[in-house]
Amino acid sequence: MKRKLILAALALSLALAACAPVAGTPPTATPTPGPLDLIDGLGRPLTLTKPAQQVISLAPSNTEILYAIGAGGQVIGRDEFSDYPEAAKSLPSVGGSMGQYSLEQIVALGPDLVLASEINTPEQVKAMEDLGLTVYYLGNPTTLEEMYANLAIVGQLTGRDAEAKTLAQSLQVRVAEVDKKLALVGDRPTVFYEIDASDPNKPFTAGPGTFIDLLISRAGGVNVAASTQSSYPQLGLEQLVVSNPGILLLGDSAYGVTAESVAARPGWEVLAAVQDGNIFPFDDNLMSRPGPRLVDGLEALAKLLHPEAFQ
Repeated sequence: MKRKLILAALALSLALAACAPVAGTPPTATPTPGPLDLIDGLGRPLTLTKPAQQVISLAPSNTEILYAIGAGGQVIGRDEFSDYPEAAKSLPSVGGSMGQYSLEQIVALGPDLVLASEINTPEQVKAMEDLGLTVYYLGNPTTLEEMYANLAIVGQLTGRDAEAKTLAQSLQVRVAEVDKKLALVGDRPTVFYEIDASDPNKPFTAGPGTFIDLLISRAGGVNVAASTQSSYPQLGLEQLVVSNPGILLLGDSAYGVTAESVAARPGWEVLAAVQDGNIFPFDDNLMSRPGPRLVDGLEALAKLLHPEAFQ
């Protein structure tokens, strides 16, 4: 009898050991109780019987969110502009240039979810739906809080709820740290953020309602285009001279624009930023892609505008 009890205990122990996670084993998607019922950014209902495991991303911000919450291994295709993280570049591209996607390629990849965004039109979403594809349109956030909410939504869609929550909490801690360091800052420099200066006498910039405007303000600066009527206005050289920004940020530096080329533009030499040498290249992806790297952009911007607060 005693021998039987020992053998039974040993069997139970082996069974429990078999169920335990092995050290070093990569985490798997956290199951989301199904079915999952959501309303997307276009007001369309969507039901998933289980978390999506074969996802195509149609926007760089979506791709960055997917990888940031640990769902990179569930992504099977991307738009051609998704270049971060590095691993995303090896995925098949389904297009996106001039807003055109290859529906044939999307169908051939066999996704169980296509993750669209604000750069995709309702007509494109319907065209994919008509082909029998499951499409979720992720709404365009206008605040950091709404961006955190998008992380949670993508976490639900992919079974990465816990990872998305952890990521959002870590981002909130970093933002709070920036706020704390800037709390006692008095001077708020005026900033002009250049997006496109194909016409140097009337460059494009970012106005109200954009993350660029939001982050400049959150980082302790004053966007000279904050009071314009457009989200992406063109400011004439005369307007720039009047606003006389103390800092010029080159969001178009990836296209070869440099501090030297800006200083050499006719009429720009009178600007305070040019005279003081305060012209800086800036990674526009950290400001324009509504994903977790917005916090990277906030940190980098705050350190540039107020280096004294981070010494």
